[in-house]
Amino acid sequence: MNLSNLFSLSNKVALITGASKGIGLAMAGIFAAAGAKVVVSSRNQEALDEVAGNLRQKGYEVFAVACNVGNMEELASLVDQTISKYGQLDILVNNAATNPVFGPIHDTTLEAYDKIMNVNVRAAFQLMKLCFPYLRESSNASVINISSIGGVSPEEGLGIYSVSKAALISLTKAFAKEWGPHTIRVNAICPGLIKTKFSKAIWDNDQILEKMMKTLVIKRIGTPEEIGAAGLYLASDASSYTTGAVLTADGGFTV
Repeated sequence: MNLSNLFSLSNKVALITGASKGIGLAMAGIFAAAGAKVVVSSRNQEALDEVAGNLRQKGYEVFAVACNVGNMEELASLVDQTISKYGQLDILVNNAATNPVFGPIHDTTLEAYDKIMNVNVRAAFQLMKLCFPYLRESSNASVINISSIGGVSPEEGLGIYSVSKAALISLTKAFAKEWGPHTIRVNAICPGLIKTKFSKAIWDNDQILEKMMKTLVIKRIGTPEEIGAAGLYLASDASSYTTGAVLTADGGFTV
């Protein structure tokens, strides 16, 4: 068995949302290193251009497209530009997410609720549908939805965010069941505490961090690259018999 071929993404095109930093950026670098042509997307074109430039300096093929995933028209344009550039799509990573609140669930406003559900669930749903005609033309297409351990068990202070991530897990399983006959695999990754700007409110709070460390089997914060490596498994032929899976990468938090 040739392991380099098993984890190769050569001749594949990957679209990653929320790719200008954190987990999305790490995944973009790993996928590109594995041979994929990578479309990186986030709201800020300037930040994306910097990301794309850095990756191109390493010899990777990268295309940067700004998109606010909360805007359905921009989602359609993102897919159109991807196909116009590369003519195919094999891997979709729904990584973009938002959480504008941290605190008791009863203090969450309807406006915040709508924003969280729109970006974290509705956008993933719509983007998957938009990508479907192209994914089903791939020989082994893969969709990876970045959920959270909060989607498995709600996290304190992250009530509606956790609800949105639980919905994303359910969405993953529903699509996996329907898309299996089209040779499209759909899986979810549930990261634990990862050192990103997005989770800074948690790992930068000594009291919360100390409480979490007591529950972790692996006594440290995870890295974006560790989630990216899990993504490589799900994107590659190594996981060709895996669909509808919910992969936790959380240092044993949910054990």
